[in-house]
Amino acid sequence: MSTPERIEAKPLRHPWRWTFAVIILALAAWFLIGAARNEAYGWDTYFAYLLDTRIAIASLHTLAITFLAMIIGVLGGGILAVLRMSPNPVLRAVSWVFLWVFRGTPIYVQLVFWGLLGALYQSINLGFAEISLEGVLSSAFFLAVVGLGLNEAAYMAEIVRSGISSVPEGQKEASKALGFGWWMTMRRTVMPQAMRIIIPPTGNEFISLLKTSSLVVAIPYTHEIFGRATDISAALFEPIPLLLVAATWYLVITSIFMVGQHYLEKYFEKGATRELTSRQLAALADAEGTIPRNVSVIPEVNRNE
Repeated sequence: MSTPERIEAKPLRHPWRWTFAVIILALAAWFLIGAARNEAYGWDTYFAYLLDTRIAIASLHTLAITFLAMIIGVLGGGILAVLRMSPNPVLRAVSWVFLWVFRGTPIYVQLVFWGLLGALYQSINLGFAEISLEGVLSSAFFLAVVGLGLNEAAYMAEIVRSGISSVPEGQKEASKALGFGWWMTMRRTVMPQAMRIIIPPTGNEFISLLKTSSLVVAIPYTHEIFGRATDISAALFEPIPLLLVAATWYLVITSIFMVGQHYLEKYFEKGATRELTSRQLAALADAEGTIPRNVSVIPEVNRNE
């Protein structure tokens, strides 16, 4: 009679990881259950105004401000990056002063200043003509876009500059050797490689700018999500549920853009790594005598199957 095989129990791998995971899940469940039972959150008001038309329209204003400010930021950042890399000391100094001012002062203070700009300048005297600024400086939407855009340009300048600087100088020299001009070199050689460095932080800056747009109430501009939610909460005397409504809208919008950023990063990562089949790797090993460590292998598929 054969003896039964002995089965040994395998110890749980990484027990501390599972312990911490259970603790975190328990704390999250405790917080969610407690918040759901807490009447101070005003969940009835939250669900009543979550899909309110005024909040939905305010989200369109928020997106408009964000997109327009980001366009100013990208264009201005590109110009400032070129000035920073210019051999002209005057242009470098102008760029440095701009970055020093806009990166060294809080964005909220800048927006308050933009809101008061109409009190400082009513017109511009050119000597032969006087241009009135009353119509332009009275538009809170215009001031919000310009204020956020110029602040964003100061940060985008460093992102663009670091991306261009990351491209090896030999790549530019090779393009010149092929007869490419400056514009063709930038478009075909420099920018495609620099975009791998520029895109990830630019996506983060866009998402951060969307959330920073809530500060335009300092101008004041109250037609965006946070401003509209604040107006409604002031009428209802219930700030907490309306803050949750605003946070939900910001969370949904930023989540959508994070997904888009992920696929955009994957698109510009093409060609960054080499992937060879087993046959190509074998031929490379025969030629060099070694297998490169930075080459990943893709199993070759039999096409006749």
